[in-house]
Amino acid sequence: MAEYDRHDYHEQQRVVAKDTALQALNTIIQLHFEKTLEKKRAIDLQKKELHKLFQIFFIFLGLVLLDQTQSCRLQCSHCWIPITLLSLAQLIFYVSVAQTLRCINGFKYQRRCHKLTLGLATEKLREMKMRLSNTNANNVSASDYDVIGDDELEIHYQDPPESYFGKFKRNWALHFGFLILIYAFMVSSSVVLLCF
Repeated sequence: MAEYDRHDYHEQQRVVAKDTALQALNTIIQLHFEKTLEKKRAIDLQKKELHKLFQIFFIFLGLVLLDQTQSCRLQCSHCWIPITLLSLAQLIFYVSVAQTLRCINGFKYQRRCHKLTLGLATEKLREMKMRLSNTNANNVSASDYDVIGDDELEIHYQDPPESYFGKFKRNWALHFGFLILIYAFMVSSSVVLLCF
């Protein structure tokens, strides 16, 4: 009966050879390292897109205001077309900026998740290597430690603490509030510049 229980226990707990375990952990580490770099590149790409948006918008804004300053002062009733055009362009611009900032924050959050998972996998690999080196240093029979439990290789995708997510929400709210404030200022200054 004892042999049956021992056999049943080994059936329930899968074991993996140490070389396979080390290879699996190295693969997990490599995957999350590459994902971290991929998210960093995505953040940099979004920042370049944001700079392009700023350049295009300010060129457009400069052209419209230059055109209006070179023409003689129009009556306020004739300026509503440029004011509406500027307000619509600014609205489109700020919505695009808000969307880009949202993407950047999303990529930063995903990058943080991959970094946490990478750290956990690296820590497990370090512990496993230390345990294996200790068994070799103590001249313990290798047959006792040739296998590693499957549960030791289990590395779940790590999410940052709730406070980290709250930081992104606060950051997003600040950016969004700032964009609304700038939009209101730009529309009012457009009306003042074109009408008075």
